[in-house]
Amino acid sequence: MKPWTPERIAELSVQEIKQLRANAERLDKSELAALCGKALQAAPRASSGMRRASWPRTKARKLIARTRAFEARGVWLQDPRASWSGVRKSDGAVVMALWVDAIESADGSCRYLLWRPNVDGARPWSDTSAGKERLEHCKRAMEVGSAEGLLVYGQPLKGRLPEDRAYSVHGVDAETVVRFKVEAQGTEYWAVWGKTSMSGR
Repeated sequence: MKPWTPERIAELSVQEIKQLRANAERLDKSELAALCGKALQAAPRASSGMRRASWPRTKARKLIARTRAFEARGVWLQDPRASWSGVRKSDGAVVMALWVDAIESADGSCRYLLWRPNVDGARPWSDTSAGKERLEHCKRAMEVGSAEGLLVYGQPLKGRLPEDRAYSVHGVDAETVVRFKVEAQGTEYWAVWGKTSMSGR
């Protein structure tokens, strides 16, 4: 197992660093927890020009339940409780839920980390049934050329990925669909799109 270095930790998302720090504290690995703390302090400066997207506040949007939002796009989730993506039977299109606060934007383009392998416990959700399902849907979206995204609003839970567990989920924007491409970057899968890819239903 490779040791955790500042460079390796810096490659993780903020949420993954928080998860890693929580695991380190639970296992009484103070040095690793300290490295994570330093990485979190430096995270805004270490970003590659990308920033969190500035989206309208939830009160300005019509929000509906996640399962209803998928059904409105013709998708019935395999596991309504845990699934964050699905395939529309009518045309085979992939539809995924995207946590709004995790979207990064710069120079008119946006990206969203869809899936990353669970390395040393930093992203345990990737090994769950829902995480494995998301991985298969990422590969399918690359094959068909594009996918649709539903915007999920809510309040994250410290140290957890929102796909795994959130403090609260306000709902899904009922009026906006994001059309994006899925790109493989090493072992990661990212959704990428421009502002013109967002549209009403």
